Amino acid sequence: MAILNIMDNMKHILKKKLTLFLPLTMLVYCGQTMPEFNADSSFAFLEKQVEFGPRNPGSMGHKQCSEWLVLELKKYAGRVLEQNFTHRDPRLDTTIQMTNIVASFNLNAGKRIILCAHWDTRPRADKDIPENRDKPILGANDGASGVAVLLEIARLMKNSPPPIGVDIVLFDGEDYGPEGVHEEYFLGASYFVKNMGQYKPLYGILLDMVGDAQLNLPIEYQSGRYAAQVVEKIWSAAEELGYKQFERRTGTPVNDDHVKLIEAGIPTVDIIDFEYPDETHKYWHTLHDTVDKCSPQSLKAVGQTVLSVVYSEES
Repeated sequence: MAILNIMDNMKHILKKKLTLFLPLTMLVYCGQTMPEFNADSSFAFLEKQVEFGPRNPGSMGHKQCSEWLVLELKKYAGRVLEQNFTHRDPRLDTTIQMTNIVASFNLNAGKRIILCAHWDTRPRADKDIPENRDKPILGANDGASGVAVLLEIARLMKNSPPPIGVDIVLFDGEDYGPEGVHEEYFLGASYFVKNMGQYKPLYGILLDMVGDAQLNLPIEYQSGRYAAQVVEKIWSAAEELGYKQFERRTGTPVNDDHVKLIEAGIPTVDIIDFEYPDETHKYWHTLHDTVDKCSPQSLKAVGQTVLSVVYSEES
């Protein structure tokens, strides 16, 4: 795996001191003012998604949430596209309709990056007690949290255009498959990369399970191996902002949507707290993945860090 250099202690201390004199609302990068991430606004986006109930493909909550996400992003983005595709479920003997949602900002920019998350939720709580394992989960953290951060970033970019092109992609079908059936996971990301044509962003940032109230963000193994430079951008930005949730240690390899982007030649980092809420994983893929397990402060730490990365890029 790639070895990530930890910055010199004195340099780190100096940077931390300098940031004390720069309020977040006034941080300026490359002539662009970095907006301040609103934790309460982002958390409201999280709550709104959960109000639709489970958003597993084929459900009413999935349909209603899709419509809301498109309308919400159209308020902010220069262009919003719906990328519709289908998946044949052999167990249900039916074809499921799925949709990736792509919102683009700074349309004329040649230099672009991709920010992404999955918006679907798992159709089965297979890590819960036996009687709950066929029930769909609410996915407040595993589903809604990454989307909530990106919706707030989209809202802010409307009035504070980023210095480069940004494409927010909400993938569908990430969490659809039964455990161990890998070909039925990451369906939206797989479809996206197969149909992206000449589109080639410089890099990607994936947000997944970033709302945990006990947020700890090690460097996901595959991100560190295949997108080390992007990792350095993100973790250095977090350090400058004082967010200790980002930890300079290597975490567990996680199979996620970022793997499909990496395979397509887009170095992509998965910002993820897979230990939800801790090493017991007791909320992951269970009916306990609810709003009360999430925190506005966690969304803020991730969102402000991502904004710092975006607005530090040169056009």
